[in-house]
Amino acid sequence: MSSETFRAIMARKTDGGQSIALETITQADLPEADVTVDVEYSSFNYKDGLALKGLGRILRALPMVPGIDFAGTVRTSANPAFKPGDKVVLTGWGVGENWSGGFAERARVKSEWLVKLPEGLSARHAMTLGTAGLTAMLCVNALERYGIKAGGEVLVTGAAGGVGSVAVTLLARLGYKVSALTGRRSEEDYLRSLGAAEIIDRQTYEAPGKPLQSERWSGAVDTVGGPILANVIASTVYGGAVAACGLAGSTELPATVFPFILRNVALLGVDSVNCPTATRTEAWARVAQLLKPQDFDRVTNEVKLEDLPALADDILKGQVRGRTIVAI
Repeated sequence: MSSETFRAIMARKTDGGQSIALETITQADLPEADVTVDVEYSSFNYKDGLALKGLGRILRALPMVPGIDFAGTVRTSANPAFKPGDKVVLTGWGVGENWSGGFAERARVKSEWLVKLPEGLSARHAMTLGTAGLTAMLCVNALERYGIKAGGEVLVTGAAGGVGSVAVTLLARLGYKVSALTGRRSEEDYLRSLGAAEIIDRQTYEAPGKPLQSERWSGAVDTVGGPILANVIASTVYGGAVAACGLAGSTELPATVFPFILRNVALLGVDSVNCPTATRTEAWARVAQLLKPQDFDRVTNEVKLEDLPALADDILKGQVRGRTIVAI
């Protein structure tokens, strides 16, 4: 086992819960697996914020390295499908939850969790997307598979966040008329720069509403849950669909069956943690084709490992715009 050291954010168990600190560790501190990756970039997600604050029971195998995403270069591999020098990305699979993750200069993971970066997509751009970007692409794919055609009105909730920002960009690029729902009116110029045609105040959808409301949305991407998701479903047109992928507002769904049985509305669940490798590979390839370099620059805020503990409160309060990437 190599004794070479590298830096990592480590979560350790304490009498009062957990501690989070930037440490110098060795590969002996990482779990055994068949591929070692030199991490170039990670990203900071809502789930990472929960993890660093000890909330939501995210970290389940202390001590460990948090970070649910990373991209970098294969260092060593026991699987011939991955060779030293290959550029790879990892999102999901419980990494950063029950397996040491991406907030380190090196990671060791199972080869079946990795996807080779599509041509033209750098490690930095891959982490500008990360779990959030992959989830957004999966939501768009789900709406398209259901038959929601470009040209119709679609809504994105939590639009200034990570998933929302990428979803707005992708839907606008594909020709949908996108409305962006946000509680941060200060982000109107930013959201319009991503392609949003209209900005809707979150308060419009926050309070419990009627089981059936005026039909407007042919489709929607919801990252929030709770009354907002219920109101979006109640406002979806006959035969429309809502792709639900998040719980930033609530895990509850205070809705009735009326939109489903009277308007034939579909609620499409979207998971990016355990979705099959083939689905991931297809989504990564498509998002690399659809997005341009300026799309990444628009939504990206870059930080360093040592900045992460202080950012946890901001992301949990919804005060982080777009995507935060971590330069490792």
